[in-house]
Amino acid sequence: MTSTRATLLQVAERAGVSLASTSRALHGTGASKAMVERVHAAAAELGYSVDAIGRSLRMKKTFQIAFAVADIGNPVYVEMMRGIHEVLAPHGFRVVVMTTGDTADSAAELVRSLNSGFVDGMIIIPLRTDDRLIAEIQQAPVPVVVIGRAMSDHGVSSVSTDSAAGIGAAVEHVRSRGRRRIGFLNGPLDTTPGESRQRGFDAAARTAELIETEIADDFTVAAGLDAARRLFARASGPAEQLDAVVAANDLLAIGAIRAAREFGLKVPEDVVMTGMDDTELGRVFLPSLTSVSLDSTARGRAAAELVLGLTDDPDQPARQVAVGPELIVRESTTDGSAL
Repeated sequence: MTSTRATLLQVAERAGVSLASTSRALHGTGASKAMVERVHAAAAELGYSVDAIGRSLRMKKTFQIAFAVADIGNPVYVEMMRGIHEVLAPHGFRVVVMTTGDTADSAAELVRSLNSGFVDGMIIIPLRTDDRLIAEIQQAPVPVVVIGRAMSDHGVSSVSTDSAAGIGAAVEHVRSRGRRRIGFLNGPLDTTPGESRQRGFDAAARTAELIETEIADDFTVAAGLDAARRLFARASGPAEQLDAVVAANDLLAIGAIRAAREFGLKVPEDVVMTGMDDTELGRVFLPSLTSVSLDSTARGRAAAELVLGLTDDPDQPARQVAVGPELIVRESTTDGSAL
């Protein structure tokens, strides 16, 4: 029912399709993309909108999927949300964005709140994971899909990537540019990304001439700026001056570029910089940032496909989807001749 009082039958007649096809297209239940577009166009012309409350009561679904992240301001999560929306919207689902907090306990409490029935499923990216959180996910009344670490061994569907290998690729790249005094700017080591990216750096940089590591308080630009200041201050002598910094994400790298300028260093002439995540911010920054893409959009799409399948069939076995890293070379590691 709408203010224009257009009916489902009128929408079907305008679209030139059956009433059943019109209902499926509007509810996202099995109609083709062309059918969905045709019916939605007819509905828009007539001012018709679906009665969401009535639909939820009839079908015993909320048609909402939660997307839970630690930092809703992180551009990585925005790109993931685009991929999630692309998959879920044609099936009539809305995405509800929520914050996990920065502890495993707060994430576990959020998962426990699924008992209130406000969504039909959840895609979660916990910054930290422990046994309690895993148990809450396993016992959740609706499907929960994890982006980050592989969890199929725990009976939980998940989407993972090899960020350790991605950091290794970044180290090899800066070494191929003739850089031998390499700094690593990481986030907290008790987090899933911090642990894996430190492991990747340690394995790849063993034979470097000089290695310096600095741990930021968070994975943000501000934390990266503070940590990079400490990193450059510690390695300030002629024989110790870093000529490359590999950062655990793009936001840390952008903070490090600002810190380099404060120390009178030019990027990439004096020190080359790499990030990870291939964010839009890194792509438009000056200099544009060489970064390891973990294809956030593809990971979002994969997670949405998994949760969608589980809402249809909750008893299907846990699945694991892996998205590989790819180094994207830009101005922060080259003068432009190798782009």
